[in-house]
Amino acid sequence: MNPAISQTRDLAHIALFAAIIAALGLVPAIPLPFLPVPITAQTLGVMLAGAILGSRKGAAAVLVFLLLVAIGLPLLPGGRGGFGVFFGPTAGFLLSWPIGAFVIGLLMERLRERVNLFTAILFNLAGGVVVIYAGGIAWLSLVAGVPLWGALTGSAAFIPGDIVKAVVAASVALTVHRAYPSLVRRAG
Repeated sequence: MNPAISQTRDLAHIALFAAIIAALGLVPAIPLPFLPVPITAQTLGVMLAGAILGSRKGAAAVLVFLLLVAIGLPLLPGGRGGFGVFFGPTAGFLLSWPIGAFVIGLLMERLRERVNLFTAILFNLAGGVVVIYAGGIAWLSLVAGVPLWGALTGSAAFIPGDIVKAVVAASVALTVHRAYPSLVRRAG
């Protein structure tokens, strides 16, 4: 394939998934009466970016989204945006998003021939929950002065929703990959 066409297609995919993550911020957040942070749909977009686009393009899509947030676009739930969101107590979750997408994509690329619904769910849980929660909980503990155990138990309320998102992302990704098998290139 012509390299210029390939690059243009890759940029279009990255922009599309940055837009999907932004659009998922418009889905009404589900408030939890016992926590100050609502459940949102944007981590589904992060999982989809990695699972569908692969490691590099998936992480790039998330980075584009975060850059748009940093310059002030109100793309986070509640119309939040601006550089300040990267210094608050939940910034570690946001900053872990590109890493989570990268991990999901890398697992999908490396094990492409053996991916089924179960493994795709596990990959989404690894990157979309374990990686993102590790960064988010560590940051929350550091910035808010909350013990790690307290940050972990406070974040546990979000795990059931994130498991559902991992199942949805895995199912959608497998459907897309069946329709477009060359979308993700095998990692070397």
